[in-house]
Amino acid sequence: MTTPTTTPPPGARQVQKQASRRALLDAALGLLEQQNLSGLGVREVTRAAGLSPAGFYRHFADLAELGVVLVEESLANLHEMVRAVFAGAGDPERLIDRSVEVIAAHVAAHPAYIRFLARERHGGVKPVRDAVAAELARFAEELAQLLAVQPDTADWSAADRRMLAELYVDRMVSTALALVEADPAGRAALAATVRTQLRLINLGSRHWKAD
Repeated sequence: MTTPTTTPPPGARQVQKQASRRALLDAALGLLEQQNLSGLGVREVTRAAGLSPAGFYRHFADLAELGVVLVEESLANLHEMVRAVFAGAGDPERLIDRSVEVIAAHVAAHPAYIRFLARERHGGVKPVRDAVAAELARFAEELAQLLAVQPDTADWSAADRRMLAELYVDRMVSTALALVEADPAGRAALAATVRTQLRLINLGSRHWKAD
């Protein structure tokens, strides 16, 4: 007697597909702690994920597309946390302290993502470099919109708020990239330094007058 085969329900297939995609992303992220994306191969990723090379192409056109997804994931949580900090009105000093706390917490929770960004921000895979630049530009635009409701910058021009936001974003990202490789004592020193730098930016912004 032949046992009838059962076809997984559509919902189960979707769960399996998402699990396979996640396995590929996680495998690549782990491998990228030791090398650049430009030196990684599809077979290496699929072997680490426990999938066939053919299975890779059901989810991504190539490794550059996978890298772009990792870029988006790398910055998504940081976007959310920094938005939450700046969305609430408050003393600028407290905003700075909370921002540094958020960055440090993000680095501690997601070190592999931060190392990936550090390697690929100026790496050899152009679509990934472009994706990092685009995400940081979007980050700056979001922050500029939040600065529009802060008392000290509400009457600034949009261009000036964007300029200030870019300064903040550059400092935050540079800090995250430095923190991930620092030891505990080094992290404390870096946090103190970035607080001073952000306070200097804030002090200058209070006296800023556009030409």
